[in-house]
Amino acid sequence: MDRDIKKVRKAIEQRKKVRGLPSGGGTTKQLLPSIPEAEEKHGYYSMFTHQEEVTSGNNRAVTSIAVKGILSAMLFFGTALLWQTDTTLLQKPREWTSQVMTNEFPFAKVNVWYKETFGRPLSLSPQPVLETNEEQLMALPVNGNITETFQTNGTGIMITPEEKTNVTSIQEGVVIFAGNDRETNKTVTIQHADGTVTNYGNLSNIDVHLYQFIAGNQQIGSFTPAADNETVFFSIEKNNDYVDPVQVIQVDELP
Repeated sequence: MDRDIKKVRKAIEQRKKVRGLPSGGGTTKQLLPSIPEAEEKHGYYSMFTHQEEVTSGNNRAVTSIAVKGILSAMLFFGTALLWQTDTTLLQKPREWTSQVMTNEFPFAKVNVWYKETFGRPLSLSPQPVLETNEEQLMALPVNGNITETFQTNGTGIMITPEEKTNVTSIQEGVVIFAGNDRETNKTVTIQHADGTVTNYGNLSNIDVHLYQFIAGNQQIGSFTPAADNETVFFSIEKNNDYVDPVQVIQVDELP
């Protein structure tokens, strides 16, 4: 009996050492709760597996963040060094980097390839099923008279609808901008598979979001005539140059 009592006391003493409790007259910093559990009263030890797992998970998260930070810093300083070093050896990498950083990624071409391969458009969010007609003729985004021609402003045309109307895309593509523009206010920009880019400005409302796939003749917004906003802006860009929409789309100009 005395031997069993000694074993229990010895187990409790070892337990206190693990917890950081003073076994005698000294003082030690308390690391774990000092309230004895039911198992301890009978000489058994408690398990702290959960605490060890949490600590291990936190360590992995910190390590992952540190690695990402180091890689980001290496990429940043590597790019800076590439631009600061004036050698012929780095001329081609510098040109490639400049092209990647300035040119818009061909989302529309990739989307067409994805749709032809997998049978549905690539999308970052759920999209409604849209029926597209490959032979559909292009038309102006809104019904109305052209009150300002391409020759007047050199970038696009101004269309004046007589009443509230929906604004539609002239052909399928991917939205690469949807928001407020300094010159054309609420604007939607769509990139198309043939490399052209169309801009729809001065809208009253925008009904699409960034990187959304747009079918031909799909509504992208609406326009309501107002005293301070009577026209819809429309332009077409090809190879980073503006082209006359009237030459691309058969329309009737205001005489």
